[in-house]
Amino acid sequence: MKKVITFGEILLRLSTSVGERLSQAGQIKMHYGGAEANVGISLARFGHEVSFVSKVPDNPLGLAVEGHLRAHGVSTQFLLKGGERLGTYYLESGVGPRSAQVTYDRKYSSISQLAIDELDFDAIFKQADLFHVTGITAALAPPMKEVVLHSLKKAKEHGVSTSFDFNYRAKLWSHEEAGDAFKAFLPYVDICSCGELDALSFLGIEKADVSLTKAEKLEYYYGKISEMYPNIQTMYSTFREVVSASTNTLQGNFYTNGKLHQSRVFQIDHIVDRVGGGDAFAAGVLHGILEGTAPDELITFATAASVLKHSIHGDCNLFSPEEIDTFASSTPGKIVR
Repeated sequence: MKKVITFGEILLRLSTSVGERLSQAGQIKMHYGGAEANVGISLARFGHEVSFVSKVPDNPLGLAVEGHLRAHGVSTQFLLKGGERLGTYYLESGVGPRSAQVTYDRKYSSISQLAIDELDFDAIFKQADLFHVTGITAALAPPMKEVVLHSLKKAKEHGVSTSFDFNYRAKLWSHEEAGDAFKAFLPYVDICSCGELDALSFLGIEKADVSLTKAEKLEYYYGKISEMYPNIQTMYSTFREVVSASTNTLQGNFYTNGKLHQSRVFQIDHIVDRVGGGDAFAAGVLHGILEGTAPDELITFATAASVLKHSIHGDCNLFSPEEIDTFASSTPGKIVR
């Protein structure tokens, strides 16, 4: 069991039923979630000691967040109380050719008002093994870029492995703002979730030769990132083909020691809830790294974890390592007796 710290915003998600637009909805479903919290919950279910760092209002919604995290085995010892509101977002569920739509209502949330001196990173990182944060946290408000950079530097001071997921959200900041921030963060990152578009859009890497296969292009971009930031030990991403809002294919990619490892292509039919699928994948990768799992086994596990997440409602993955392993090696849809 390893000690893991995740840092980010947790939000109240309000979702319409499938086939119903937000403008016509008479009822909405509530879930709590956010990228770093979702990763933390998966890792706690995988047997790790996880603490979530954030700030929520001191009101019934903040209390509900605390209960949500604790119910899934995540420590709230570094969950600050204060500020005026919990960030929320509305999800209009997609179906068939119609994509899901997200409407944010998260400005001036408690965590966006966070100051560096509110967090004691010396205490937070004491005896920790891994720190995970994403670009979403840095995008919440201009000062949050400095908070994230400070947290990464402090983690390295304490000898903690650092994990960063680009996780770009166009509704939160521009490509230019994100690129400047990511370039400042990456010298302090050991494990990075990024893909071809990230390399092109944020790091200014020259486009790969069009004659290369998709996998060869990704290997090229990862090689270039390794040259720019030799401190980054591993990178990972997925290839997703969107047939419709309810049918996708997914393949995982894991790059380490100059070699790209890929999972098989998984077919995902009748998607129940895609939100959190990337976080389930990230948690699977991080779990494999923490456990020292062989790359091919690691990427199969991580991709299977993401595929399973698509089959349940809510932001977080609720499957055990044993269930994921069984799914990865079984016939899809077969009854488990």
